[in-house]
Amino acid sequence: MANPVLIGAKLNLKRSSLKSVEDKIAELLAKRSELEASIDGVESEEDLTAIEASVKENDDAITVAEEEKSTLEEEIEGLESELEASNRKKPKAGGKNMPKQTEAREAINAFVRSKGQVRDMVGFKVVDGGALIPEELIPAKKAPEDTVDLKKFINVRPVNRGSGKYPVIKKSGSKMVSVAELEKNPELAKPTISEVGYDIETYRGYIPISQEAIDDADYDIAGMIADEIADQELNTTNTAIAAVLKSAPAKAVTGLDGFKKVFNKDIKKVYNAKAVISASLYNELDTMKDANGRYLLQDDITVASGKRLFGKEVVVLDDDMIGTSDGDLVGFVGDPKAFATFFNRKQASVKWVDHNIYGQLLAGFIRFDVVATDTDAGFYVTFTPDDVPTP
Repeated sequence: MANPVLIGAKLNLKRSSLKSVEDKIAELLAKRSELEASIDGVESEEDLTAIEASVKENDDAITVAEEEKSTLEEEIEGLESELEASNRKKPKAGGKNMPKQTEAREAINAFVRSKGQVRDMVGFKVVDGGALIPEELIPAKKAPEDTVDLKKFINVRPVNRGSGKYPVIKKSGSKMVSVAELEKNPELAKPTISEVGYDIETYRGYIPISQEAIDDADYDIAGMIADEIADQELNTTNTAIAAVLKSAPAKAVTGLDGFKKVFNKDIKKVYNAKAVISASLYNELDTMKDANGRYLLQDDITVASGKRLFGKEVVVLDDDMIGTSDGDLVGFVGDPKAFATFFNRKQASVKWVDHNIYGQLLAGFIRFDVVATDTDAGFYVTFTPDDVPTP
């Protein structure tokens, strides 16, 4: 019989690899959008050929990554089945639990096969004509989770020190000039370089889990708690990134035309603009239609979020993350990669045995800072629908 601890360790490694591949796919999809956006500014056949080659190389990388993702998902599914089978075969402490569960399962099967006529078997209860399944037979189920990772949309820089300065070159929109053969090179426009300071903070915590719970569970309880720690790490970084996006220059917009003007005019074309908006604002926009009755928000599998508005990617967050309370019609409109930088110092998850509680402590810690690096790259908009009178 395979050791469930070893299977669980393999499963965690595969899940970690899958997360890395999914992050890579998101980055490649974002790069594809940037390459497609750069086509509009092409002025020569040579430049178009270069972009075409980059697009092909990026698409090939997406294909390879998606194949790797599919393989990992199959391997994870196999390991989960193997772990489940191993846990079913694993004898419980004292040898008392398995016979009891077997009796209960047989009783439930008899109840079902007889269409409710067989009710006198030991091992389960009948309530209002139905079988009450013992709690120990019901496996744990993960609740749905928010999988938006804002690090995919901003600039991420690993750092080796707790504090420092990071040079930032603002996008100017300047261009080269045409010169005759063998003529002296003209001086290009000087870039605007500024230094942005960062100061790393540490976020950490642990969840204790008793050894009895680990031994008695029919599922990978340690793996589930490790996943929960990873989810809390994601929520922590998302909240910090959203706070920086909310610090963008405020702009009030009214109606669809006002929202469109932010994209069309207020943000310079050198930026790759997106909309990171609240769920309430998303719902408001999702119900709007154009003059032909078509919904304005369109599905687009080529972008990481899967949605576009006016040809721009849309990322949806909970109201209280990008806003302050439920119902806020707010969001960041601009280039998040240019606007904010995530300084990543260190991330780790650890597990150790604490003899005082006869159990395991599963802990995680992350060290990072998020800083606004180019405040010209976006706005924090507050949206008012057309049919709401302005006070």
